[in-house]
Amino acid sequence: METKKGNSDSDTKILLVTANVGSLFEDPQRLLTIWLEEFIGNITKINPRFLALHLQEVGGKTYENSMGNVQEFIRRLCEAMAKTEFIFVRIYMDEDFKSAEHFTALGNIYFGHKNISTLRIWNFLTHCWDDNQLDNEKQIFCGNIETVPTKEKAKFPQHFFPECKWSRKGFMRTRWEINGTAIDLVNIHLFHDASNLAACEDFPSVYCKTRRRALIHTIERFHLDDKNGSVPFFLFGDFNFRCDTAGVVKELTTNLTAHRLQSVKNESTKINYRNTDGNNILTVGKKEFSHADHQLKFKELWLKEFDKELAPLAEFLVEYPINFIPSYPFEEDPEMPTDYMSTRCPSWCDRILMSPQVRDIIDTDEWQYDMIGESVCMGDHKPIYLTVRLKPNKGSTKPTCLVETLDSLKTLMNQTLVDESLWREQSNVDDAGIPPSPTSSRYVLVKAISSSINVPGEENCVDNLETENGVLLKETTV
Repeated sequence: METKKGNSDSDTKILLVTANVGSLFEDPQRLLTIWLEEFIGNITKINPRFLALHLQEVGGKTYENSMGNVQEFIRRLCEAMAKTEFIFVRIYMDEDFKSAEHFTALGNIYFGHKNISTLRIWNFLTHCWDDNQLDNEKQIFCGNIETVPTKEKAKFPQHFFPECKWSRKGFMRTRWEINGTAIDLVNIHLFHDASNLAACEDFPSVYCKTRRRALIHTIERFHLDDKNGSVPFFLFGDFNFRCDTAGVVKELTTNLTAHRLQSVKNESTKINYRNTDGNNILTVGKKEFSHADHQLKFKELWLKEFDKELAPLAEFLVEYPINFIPSYPFEEDPEMPTDYMSTRCPSWCDRILMSPQVRDIIDTDEWQYDMIGESVCMGDHKPIYLTVRLKPNKGSTKPTCLVETLDSLKTLMNQTLVDESLWREQSNVDDAGIPPSPTSSRYVLVKAISSSINVPGEENCVDNLETENGVLLKETTV
């Protein structure tokens, strides 16, 4: 966290928050009250004049069963905010999961303070500001929101998705004029890493390239939007940015020996890295990433060196310095609020980025970029927030060097798309990170404590490998 102070009495303090809330909607009884209390407490402390909350995974991962919890979340949030001096409300919740080609599970929530002199919202259908200012008005759009004109929402093209299978990934933007200054606020959710083993193969990984492709596509789309024009934008959401997994593993396994644990029948694999005493220090599997000092190791400063995904886009997207711990993946148990799960390498997935033109419309000397609920259970993702002061009466700033920007984006896209077949096959490379030919092997019989055999990290192979005495696994030293 870093805060800088200056005199900006005529500026508007805005608070931007991104939160992946999938866990929240799947376990509302334990998490909803905790989450809302922590969130409202931070708003009260920061005391902004405009609040933008961008949500991802609205309704949770099992949205067919838990989408009903979204209305309770909105009701309780609005009740809490009604006790404040925020009187302008706009809520957009994309809940129509039956529409595979449109459903993004994104939610954009905005509150404006009574002391804002002028506040207008853009109409993407008429390509102009709404005729009426937001005057003590609350509007909530839920369910199917495709025809709502004051937002633009799009799912990424189907061929961007692994094996062209739809998932809830896309963006939703709104445009605001706050005291005479126009900004775009864009919610985004990019693709995750399907396998730690594939991510270990190289950097940038196949997943990193997929995210980069979708991100370039989004920025390019805004620059090419002749009808709505282009204004400075904040882009905040779950980017699913991951650390350079190959580099992290190399850093953690110096002087360790790799042992591949492989099931006999279906080739499901994980790798144990052991010290000279034979103790496991690091285990990497498709959905397992576990270190002997897991809860402390990934909160140390060394890890930030491997946060590299944004670097190739530095010309198009800027970010304030990160001085908080990785925002994902935290335990979803309220009794373990500060612990990371042993499923992925902890990473800064949740970010608040901005176009370079934003520097012209904000006071760059006063800002705060930090995490909400570091010591409280907020689900598997901790919300991230940014406060800045927006200068008044900057109008609709036109982007500079538009042609050069588009040319640079095209070049970067071409560098990313070396092989089109890569994107359609990426979900089949789960074992790409397995070390090459073995030097020695042995078979290990894993016995179950009960009649139901369960080997952590080997969910897909258990049924096929049961014997009278347990599960047979092949261990290879490489």
